Amino acid sequence: MQTEVRSTPRLLGSSILERIGNTPLLRLDRLTSHLPGIILLGKAEWANPGGSVKDRAASSIVAAAEAKGLLAGKHLLDATSGNTGIAYAMLGAAKGFPVTLCMPSNVSPERKRILTAYGANIVWTDPGNGSDGAILKARELAQDKDRYYYADQYGNEANWQAHYRTTSNEIWRQTDGQITHFVAGLGTSGTFMGTTRRLKELNPAIECIAMQPDSPFHGLEGLKYMATAIVPPIYDAALADRHVEQSTEGAYEMAKHLARTEGLLLGISAAAAVAASLRIGEEEAAAGRGAVIVTILCDSAEKYLSERFWEQ
Repeated sequence: MQTEVRSTPRLLGSSILERIGNTPLLRLDRLTSHLPGIILLGKAEWANPGGSVKDRAASSIVAAAEAKGLLAGKHLLDATSGNTGIAYAMLGAAKGFPVTLCMPSNVSPERKRILTAYGANIVWTDPGNGSDGAILKARELAQDKDRYYYADQYGNEANWQAHYRTTSNEIWRQTDGQITHFVAGLGTSGTFMGTTRRLKELNPAIECIAMQPDSPFHGLEGLKYMATAIVPPIYDAALADRHVEQSTEGAYEMAKHLARTEGLLLGISAAAAVAASLRIGEEEAAAGRGAVIVTILCDSAEKYLSERFWEQ
């Protein structure tokens, strides 16, 4: 009697990790309709499963820690203003490790609910101290090395390496190498550092512009005013061809404008990046030059809809 041999079934669908990256690049045509020769493109990072660009860095940090056995039997611990924490919490739930996060207590209610849904442990810190206060608390907890693996997104090389490997190469492919300017905000600085390093290898003529808030007291959640903040160890100020500042009010106005003219509901830091990119486009158009400007749309507006500026 012949035994039936069954073949191994082909894997169907995709895992959470496989959905990170390869996000769309969107044209913001109505925004630049008055600027001949200017193309403004935004990388739609809310398409990642955790809803933000931070999925890239968090998955890279977790993979590097797992490869070294650093997470075995421990909580992943880090400071966050929200998006990286959400990414960690998603990965922890999917892969089966506990996550403890230090966060300013004034983060949006939507972020709090998402983290609760994923089952993360939260240590709330003084909102007056911003993300720096969360960093200091995480460093304090990290002294208990038997309980915690301190991921330290601000100083972890795997952060910027994620963007060197993925974000930059996706942008290069999606623009057919025609990108002339890259604009990104500075928080941990990983997105800007990693993407810029690789883009400069691909074409040194690409102008890479770092954007940050225009004041230490700002509402651009996740971004740092480097002059007064704890500077991330992975940050290299010399890497940028140019530094620009962006006001909170301008970001709010751009968020509303994009919703009502482009049909895009973007987060505040994403709107800030678009506002800064538009200024670059206006400068290039005024000089009679064409440009293909790419920026990072860090997340959508779903975590910020409780903000009052939408109704003002």
